[in-house]
Amino acid sequence: MTNVIDWFMEPLQYPFMVRGLCAAILVGIVSAVTGTFVVLRGMAFFGNALAHSILPGVAAGYILGEGDRRHLFWWALGAAILSALGINLLSRDQRLKTDTAIGITYAGMFALGIVIISSAQNYTVDLTHILFGDILGVGSSDLVLTASFGLLVLLIHGLLYKEFQIMAFDPILAKTLRLPTRFLNGLQLVMIALVIVVSLQTVGIAMMAALLITPAATAYLVTRHLRHMIMLAVLVAMGSVLTGLYLSFYWNIASGAAIVLVATTIFVLAWLIKRK
Repeated sequence: MTNVIDWFMEPLQYPFMVRGLCAAILVGIVSAVTGTFVVLRGMAFFGNALAHSILPGVAAGYILGEGDRRHLFWWALGAAILSALGINLLSRDQRLKTDTAIGITYAGMFALGIVIISSAQNYTVDLTHILFGDILGVGSSDLVLTASFGLLVLLIHGLLYKEFQIMAFDPILAKTLRLPTRFLNGLQLVMIALVIVVSLQTVGIAMMAALLITPAATAYLVTRHLRHMIMLAVLVAMGSVLTGLYLSFYWNIASGAAIVLVATTIFVLAWLIKRK
């Protein structure tokens, strides 16, 4: 028993691990709540595309700041919101399907990011932390930003819970009730952008979509009640980030990849059990 307690407590002796755990828990909760509506509305491709669309903002901020990471959040946020609003604007054109608008924006923004990175090769290696996450490098200011914007997203979900619920399950009813569907759609896209940016340092651009989608998809397999789905997705996300972070500490592996692999393992187990 003592060995088990020591195993849990040893990482907590390091301040960077404590900050990383706090950030991981916050990101897990916010990603799970937002991801529930992403899964219900079939917007998984949008989440994946938006995660990659912030690359030019991150690259430009890193290079213009000469390697200083303190301003990356705001550059990434700008690129994410710009991409979300661009997709929302293009998808209003009846001649373009939503997935087409997403694909065009995603490809263009990601290509722009690669061009920016390739133009400044001195920073390419350092940017791997952005691609795959650097949760152990979370500072106090990063934690404050994560908490502030994460709580903002949760607050909006709480205030507009019924409206988002109607839009997720019955879009026709939403229009019948004269809900401001265009505004709410745009707001959800911006919130997804916020979640992706606050999760940037936790799992990185390459794996952010997995944390947004996999816990919610796992909950979707088990329950059809929205509140239960949200709570279960939160539990899966928190379990994934905590387990993944401990595995990365003891096995010396990338924390973002460890978190995503744990979440994927839980999903596969839930899928196998559900099949039987």
